[in-house]
Amino acid sequence: MESNAPTNTSATPASAKAWIEFSEFLKLSGLEEQKVLEMIENGLITSKEEDGRRLIEAESSSNALVQRVQTGLTSAEANGSSYDPVFVERTIHTIMGLHDKVISAKDETIAAFKSENSFLKDALISMQEVYDDDKKTIEVMREELSHAREELEFMKRKYRLMWGKVADLGNAKG
Repeated sequence: MESNAPTNTSATPASAKAWIEFSEFLKLSGLEEQKVLEMIENGLITSKEEDGRRLIEAESSSNALVQRVQTGLTSAEANGSSYDPVFVERTIHTIMGLHDKVISAKDETIAAFKSENSFLKDALISMQEVYDDDKKTIEVMREELSHAREELEFMKRKYRLMWGKVADLGNAKG
């Protein structure tokens, strides 16, 4: 089930999205479960339920993390304080991990499209060959039908001629 998150308006098809398990996202991000659930509820992160598991969409979650860090850095600068370097490093690592998953999913999608296109091309070539064979068969059958018609006409003429001679012989005797 999709969350009430805004839909992705980019040109990326739904099949090209990278989905990671909720628990894996928690490990990668280092965020508390409650905070992630709030982000899902607020529409910052896209999630779905599949086979009883909650999945997080990697691209939307990385965007949400980037926005969160930017907001945190801005507020820290305004207060004259600084962010913990470990937190910043962990966040950057998380974003890079999510980015790798997005790239991997897109590569898999491209490979799947190439495979599907190759299959469709082979199917079209095969259908064309079957069509060409059928055309040849139809042409052979037309020729056979033409020969059969010619033979039938020949037999009709022969039959008429033969019965005509028989009729003439019968009329001559009588």
